[in-house]
Formats: sequence, C-alpha cells, structure tokens
Amino acid sequence: MNGQKFTWTLQNLVKSLYRRVERGTKSILMPLDLEWGVIKTLVGVMGRCPNSFAHIYGDIFSLRRGSTKIVYVSGYKMVKEALVTQVDSFARYVTPLFGEIYQGRGLSFSNGYSWRKQQQFAVSHLKNFGEGKKTLEHHIQRECHFLCEAFKEEQGHPFDPLVKINNAVANVIGTLVFGQRYEYDDIQFQKLLRMSAESVHLTGSVWNEWYDAFPSIMSRIPGPHHIIITNYRRLAAFLKEKIEKHKLDWDPNEPRDYIDTYLAEIEKRKNDKEARFDLDNLAWCMVDLFEGGTGTTTTTLCWALLYMMKYPLIQEKVQEEIDRMIGRSSICTLADKASMPYTNAVLHEVHRKGNIVPLNMSRVAIKDTTLGSYFIPKGTVMITNLSSVLNDKREWETPDTFNPGHFLDSGGHFRRRDAFFPFSAGKRLCPGEYLARAELFLLFTILLQTFTFCPSPGEEPSLDSHLGFTRAPMPYKFCAVPR
Repeated sequence: MNGQKFTWTLQNLVKSLYRRVERGTKSILMPLDLEWGVIKTLVGVMGRCPNSFAHIYGDIFSLRRGSTKIVYVSGYKMVKEALVTQVDSFARYVTPLFGEIYQGRGLSFSNGYSWRKQQQFAVSHLKNFGEGKKTLEHHIQRECHFLCEAFKEEQGHPFDPLVKINNAVANVIGTLVFGQRYEYDDIQFQKLLRMSAESVHLTGSVWNEWYDAFPSIMSRIPGPHHIIITNYRRLAAFLKEKIEKHKLDWDPNEPRDYIDTYLAEIEKRKNDKEARFDLDNLAWCMVDLFEGGTGTTTTTLCWALLYMMKYPLIQEKVQEEIDRMIGRSSICTLADKASMPYTNAVLHEVHRKGNIVPLNMSRVAIKDTTLGSYFIPKGTVMITNLSSVLNDKREWETPDTFNPGHFLDSGGHFRRRDAFFPFSAGKRLCPGEYLARAELFLLFTILLQTFTFCPSPGEEPSLDSHLGFTRAPMPYKFCAVPR
C-alpha cells in the first residue's frame, strides 16, 4: 500500500470512529474514540500520523487510553499556550511504568518543590561548568580529538558512525557527571551504553504502552517491559558506585563534577528535607542526565552528518565558513559560534528537520483550565506535538525542505525563530539544553573541519527514519575523508 492510499485509508478509519465534534462550545472537547496504543502503532508505521489527525480535527483533539483521556495539542500557537502561557496549569504526568521506576526521584518524573530545586541545581551546575570554568569546552574539545582519531582509523572506508558518536557523547556527559571517560573499547562502558540504548528502544515500544494502560496486569506477566525496569535500576546501581567512590576523597573546596557539587548541596540543605537532596535522589538525577544527555545528542549529530552527506553543497558552505573563520589547524571554541552564522543556521535546521522528539513528554492538568476554546478538566493528560511546531506551515517558509535559510536574515546574519521548540519550552525545558547546544556545535564543527563526509560508493543517502522514544535515522554508512 503506497503512502497516499494509506493516508486516505487512515483518515477514513478515524472518521468512522469519530463520534462527535461540538464546535463553538467552551465546555466540550473533541473526542476520538481511538485507543492511544493504536495511535502509537500507526505513528510507527506512518511517522506523520499525529499531524494527519491535527489536519483533520484541528490543533486540539482528545483520545482515550483505557480510562485515561488524553488531549493532543498541535501547532505553534496552541503548543506555546500550553507550555508557556498555561505552564502553571500543568505538571509532569508520571506514567505507571516510570512511576514504578523513579518513585518520585530524579528530574524527569518528579513535580513540585523538590523538582524545582533539583532542576535549578542541575541547570546551574551544567551552565557554570560550561561558562565559568571552561571545563565543558575543554572536555568536548578533548573528546572531539578521540572521535576524530576513531574516524581516521577507518581510512576513508565506509562505516556506521553511530557507536563511535555515542561513545564520544556519553564520555562528555560522563566526565561532567561522574568525572570519568572511557576508552571506546572498554567492555564495561559498552555494556552500559547497550543497556541504555535498549531501555530507550523499549520505552518507545508497545510494551510500554500496554504497561501504562494495564499496569496491574502487566506488572504480573513476563515481557520486555521488565527489561526497562531492570536496566534503569542497574544504571542507578552503577552510578551509586560512582557516588560511593567520590565520597572517599571528596573535597568540598575542589568540586570535580556533578557528584561533588551535589554532595556539597546535601550538606547545605540538611534542614530542607522537602528539596530531597540525598544520595538516592542524586543517583536518579544522574540517570536522567546520563540518559537524556547521551541518546538525544547522539541522534541529533547522526542526523547532522547524514544531512551533510545528503546535501554536499551545504556541507561545502559550512566548510568554507569554518576555513574562513577558524582555519584548518586552529581549535574551534564556543566563542567562534558568534562569527559563524551559516554553521549555526545549519545546526538549527538539523534540529528542526531531524525532529528527534516528535511528541513531548506528557503533562497532566492540575486544575480546571482552557486551551483555545476548549475546557480541560483537572486530571486530563496532555501531550504536545513538537513535530507540528517545527513543521508548522504558518510559521516556516519551506517546512518540508532542509533549508538553513530559515535561520538567516537577508544579510546572512543568524536569526532566531519563535516556533523553534526542539528542547520543549517553558519551565520544564530540558536541563541539558546548554550542554547539548555546546556539544553539538563543537563536535559538528570540528568533524567538518577535519573530514568531508561522502556516501558509500554507489549508494544514495536515505533520510528514512525509525520512531521509538526518539526519531532516529535508519542505520547508515559513510566515508569520512580527511581534508
């Protein structure tokens, strides 16, 4: 079945299940009696399924997952209203599976006062290490060197870059969080990364959806969903070992990494129990930083290099700017970003078209509220469609095209765009945003400074993707030709 016929069939299926639409009434939602598990399955097949529903039923519609009503929000204006304007009306929705795993700990699946304090601390640490001490820049530059050496070992022959890139990205966040980098062939390191990748893959699978729909049943029967729980607990146990080692030679006056600064914060907040600064919460915050700081950045960089291979003229323009502003032998710094508008625009367009998190993490209404003209009762789960923002035809000149010009003005200067939410928006913005932007700029620029990326002989680069917890390119190979 071709894509057009599938879309037509899907639309008619949904119309047959769609029971009523009551327009112009503020107290009524637009229900679709279609199970969320079906939606997720169709997303995996079609990729653009949620946007198709939005085109038919508007920027706000509702679905049901078992007994849970889910409001789906699309389009820049409505998503901004939900995440920014109405931010105090919603909190993080903790799914049954991750409620079982996190139990209110960490950064991603907590709410209230403790979450605010943990979030503020994490953002402050990552930013201070990046700006105040130049530690972040140094770590990334060093890891770029190791990554370039790993690419050179392939001697210009075709290879899959995913594992090497994942090694480099994980080492950057690992160095900042627990003060250690690993060789790319370290057995323990590779086991850790495979376990993390497996968890991310299974989180985007139907097993996670079934657990969330039927937690009391799924918790009692075997299946891959138990692997998710086990892997997260193993990662937390690994990080707790790092914490114990840090305690042996901890010097509060010489903080080396996130663990050291957190240990100092524990001492500082002994009388503030509600903030939950303790060793157990430290481990789960580290889980979030390591998982979130590895997978998404790795996927984005894989998209960036794939786009450069797909569009060689754009790659050439990036390299021309690098040669002009930095040269072939100088080390790229974060300060160079301000004088490299085209490279900056290309990276922003990679975020937009790569669209690695099409669906934002769920939120739940903590009070009765409205979005647009529709009433949202307390307890309603809300999912914002970030893909619809990054591809909103009302905001982008050529949304279906990879076009760095979206982020350049008529004079070739970099320009920011309002409808740019790759890291979500509002108070629950990704705590590692600064780290991710710094990491991507330095890794991407140094790689393009060192290599030209070409397709394997006789092959045409494909932009096909697979959708799990994130949207990633299908596995590919390229030739990294030294410049």
